[in-house]
Amino acid sequence: MAASSMKDIKLRIKSVESTMQITKAMELVASSKLRRAKERAEETRPYFTTLHECLTDIAYGNTDFSSPFVQQREVKKTCYIMIAGDRGLAGGYNTNLFKTVAEHMDGKAVCVLPIGKKAVEYCAHRGLETVTDAYATAEDVSLGDCFSIARMLCGQFRKGAFDALYVGYTNFVSMLSQQPAVLKMLPIRYERREAKNTAESLTIYEPSSEAVYDAIVPEYVGGLLWGAMAESVASEQGARRTAMDAASKNAGDMIEDLSLKYNRARQGAITQEITEIVAGAEA
Repeated sequence: MAASSMKDIKLRIKSVESTMQITKAMELVASSKLRRAKERAEETRPYFTTLHECLTDIAYGNTDFSSPFVQQREVKKTCYIMIAGDRGLAGGYNTNLFKTVAEHMDGKAVCVLPIGKKAVEYCAHRGLETVTDAYATAEDVSLGDCFSIARMLCGQFRKGAFDALYVGYTNFVSMLSQQPAVLKMLPIRYERREAKNTAESLTIYEPSSEAVYDAIVPEYVGGLLWGAMAESVASEQGARRTAMDAASKNAGDMIEDLSLKYNRARQGAITQEITEIVAGAEA
């Protein structure tokens, strides 16, 4: 019985060691990807800021400004862009995002554009109306894809296919903290105010300020979506790195515990053999 128990423990130790090697490798890969993703997320922020300032200057610099992208209308249907991961093993990254978006969707008529395999699976499981599932692999979504998505959704917004556009993503706070969020993209918030006598207010746009504004909005939405993508990818890698680090530590603890049990079983087997030898000699 002792030999059988020792063999089982030894096999268990080898199994845990193999798992630990995998989790350590995944942790290293996630750390490598995280550095690149973090740099990309930081590089996208100035682009979004510049576009936002440009839109603000156009809107507030014209007293007779009007655009379908800023008009508030009755929200009959809402569209959500949901950015999730392509695989699991990232702690609560996907689950936390789905929970946050589901709470925001509650009670609304919605359609969803999922990005990432987990988002596509979530929409299929929930029976949600999807705009398209052409972006099922988040890792393959490029900057050009984000602008294509933005132009498509802005066109549908103008046609009245939906009345509000949100993006559900995960904000990268730090290596150990990722915060799911839902950000409103359309309509753009605009409160009319008196134009100031500045150079911006005297700028003349051709063919009109509304035409320039409407041309920039899809670029603005695309830049915003790309920023959300960058934040989400960095968050996923950070969550996966943390999860794999915790898994590796747990595997190490299990190996120590199993090694202790193996040594105890081995000591018991040796003691039993000695007892049997002594008993045989006395007989």
